[in-house]
Amino acid sequence: MNTISRVVATTATLTLALGAVAACGANDGAGDGDSDEALTIALLLPETKTTRYETHDKPLFEAKVKDLCDTCTVTYLNADQDAAKQQQQAESAITNGAAVLVLDPVDGKAATTIVKSAQSSDVPVIAYDRFIEGADYYISFDNERVGTIQGESLIEATGGEGEILMLNGSPTDPNAAQFKKGAHGAIDGSGLEIVAEYDNPDWSPDNAQKFTSSQFNKFDPEDLAGVYAANDGQAGGVFAAFKAAGVTDVPPITGQDAELAAIQRIISGQQYMTVYKPIKDEAEKAAELAVALAKGEEVSGTTDFDGVASFILDPVPVTKDNVADTVVADGFHAVEDICTDEYADACRDAGLS
Repeated sequence: MNTISRVVATTATLTLALGAVAACGANDGAGDGDSDEALTIALLLPETKTTRYETHDKPLFEAKVKDLCDTCTVTYLNADQDAAKQQQQAESAITNGAAVLVLDPVDGKAATTIVKSAQSSDVPVIAYDRFIEGADYYISFDNERVGTIQGESLIEATGGEGEILMLNGSPTDPNAAQFKKGAHGAIDGSGLEIVAEYDNPDWSPDNAQKFTSSQFNKFDPEDLAGVYAANDGQAGGVFAAFKAAGVTDVPPITGQDAELAAIQRIISGQQYMTVYKPIKDEAEKAAELAVALAKGEEVSGTTDFDGVASFILDPVPVTKDNVADTVVADGFHAVEDICTDEYADACRDAGLS
């Protein structure tokens, strides 16, 4: 089991102690050039099916870099769930002079090749959100804790009894294994029985819907006590399957990422919970670190995760009862975006309008 000295979830407690600030430069020459020398930071994200990447991670990261460094440019690359494409994108970024790679890998194991290639060119790699062995730094949330929170929430919602389905993330995503481990750690010791389990190869909501619908040939959907869905995209697919089957009293469904659609499902009783990971903290911390590395500044305040200097943030469970105190209070979602006409009554019941 990984030993994590957890860093408190607010970025205020995650400090980058800056050494003597050198002038801007790239690769091993970082800090050796003129102070107004342009720097490129490559942000490589894995896919677009999970809405958080395009909606939150990318713009938050870019805005923070711009705020911190007038001469820095962010090159954004998305691999569309294709590990080979991501490899090509990374090599191109290195060739074109990127000072730092901020890499959220499609395939954590395959990404070690990217790390080695970058480091051979004196380009540091920040493993963003998903762990990569050998990376220079790692920034993420306590992912095993995410799974534990989901599992414990499902136990609470179901009373800890009954048959459930379990939909995990992609086998190539290192975070998915941690979510799964945490969830099993909670569920396996309860009275819940996992009657079917699925590792979704690309986190696809469509795959989640198809898998769930296929199980209705074996199990009466009305008899299921709940569904463990590792993220909100899959939770949406699960709900769609129940709706298509004509089930009006949908059992508790878990999720993760606090997507807008998931928050709307939660306040309307279509999804039980999600896990909110303050992406602003994660994206801005990654930007701070990337700029510091590009400028040749020293970094401190890290903890160790599997031999990699890391910043580990705390996830937050969200149910109907605390939507206002979490995602709304943090400005992650605005009330007017959640409370469209379709959800107006549910918003009033939840105290959002």
